[in-house]
Amino acid sequence: MNDEPDASWLASRLTQRTARGLALDLSQIIRSGLLPVGTKLPTVRDLAFRLGVSPGTVSEAWSELKRQKIVSGRGRGGAWVSGDNATPRPTRMASVANFGPGALDLSLAVPDARLMPPLAEALAQAASAENLNSYERTPILPALRDAVAPHWPYAPAAFLATNGGYNAVYSVLHATVLPGSCIAIEDPTAMRLLDIIEDLGAEILAVGRDAEGPLPSELAAALERRPSAFIFQPRTHSVTGQNVSPARLAELGRVLAGSDTLVIEDDGIGDVSIHPPISLGRTMPERVVHIRSFSKSLGPDLRIAVLSAPAMVIRQIQSYRSFSSGWTSRLLQAATAWLLTDAETGQRVAQARAIYAERRQALVACLATRGLAMPESDGLCIWVPVENEQFALVTLAAHGIAVLPGSKCAARPTEHVRVATAILTQDYDRVAEALIKAAQRGDQG
Repeated sequence: MNDEPDASWLASRLTQRTARGLALDLSQIIRSGLLPVGTKLPTVRDLAFRLGVSPGTVSEAWSELKRQKIVSGRGRGGAWVSGDNATPRPTRMASVANFGPGALDLSLAVPDARLMPPLAEALAQAASAENLNSYERTPILPALRDAVAPHWPYAPAAFLATNGGYNAVYSVLHATVLPGSCIAIEDPTAMRLLDIIEDLGAEILAVGRDAEGPLPSELAAALERRPSAFIFQPRTHSVTGQNVSPARLAELGRVLAGSDTLVIEDDGIGDVSIHPPISLGRTMPERVVHIRSFSKSLGPDLRIAVLSAPAMVIRQIQSYRSFSSGWTSRLLQAATAWLLTDAETGQRVAQARAIYAERRQALVACLATRGLAMPESDGLCIWVPVENEQFALVTLAAHGIAVLPGSKCAARPTEHVRVATAILTQDYDRVAEALIKAAQRGDQG
């Protein structure tokens, strides 16, 4: 790490005295090259003294630069320059590697595009969508609301169409949570959810989970910090493939009953899940935001998810969206509504659901014959325990196989890899053999 610059030298180049101004000034100094990546920064107290501001003002500026991934570090270890780009970057998602054409890439748990329903007729029907090309900011088309409502796990106060599942989470959090707040989230979880929380500048409170869902005891401990929101996946978990049991859902409801924390339920797997949708909205609809994505079942280019929430939360989200898109394409909403009511599309989704289960079970069976028993699961991937994650990644790479490091999906240390199964149509024995070798300890190599 580079030498620490003199506090007086740095203070002389910082012209503003607000937290926002200090963050802007320092980011410009870093981009100019005067403070290269790796440079240790003066202590907060020393720099605050030289600037004639409170240490809290400098700390707030540092926090903003940490959110933008320009500055790293905390506590007595100090802070240092970690980047020279002022654009916020999703740390986990942006670092997913490109493994080249020769590798068997099982790193992304995505659906098989060949199993998606055709969109031509749906889009043709959508061309006559109600109020098409109007600038009216309609939260959701009546046709889409009527298509999803009969299959929703509870009767909500209001629905809203969004530009995909992650856009829904992003919009909810930015509309309802202040930077610097705490957000509780089950651990492990989808890596993009962790990126979204970090981009917001909120503190992550990890809530461990087992085969039945988030642990009530850990949720209770997290609630002592009064988090603004609690995020979990009640149907099929996108990382572990497990679902929340009815008994565990009831326990979580009892723990949450004594708080005012907003509950955000992320149903990202959606209708390719083998389980019926469930929600805490049945017992606490005034606190629940339930999100269902249709990317995995109907196609990611539809960019459609639907959320339900209390009317006040819907209004907050709509107000936030006024700064950007304002509403979700009526053309895509209408196409989704048509697909959801088309019998042939329903049969295609059911067929895809069965095929994904067969592919997942084929790999699990091959692992079982080699001594690695995996729990029952659902979804588009399996969550494989390993003795040493780095050793596992290198071993699999040597066999021409790429998987996702489990650490990208976890707020706390973990030794797992996530292996996509939905796109795996052959080579089950080869992949299983490589996974068995990868699961061994690195020092047994």
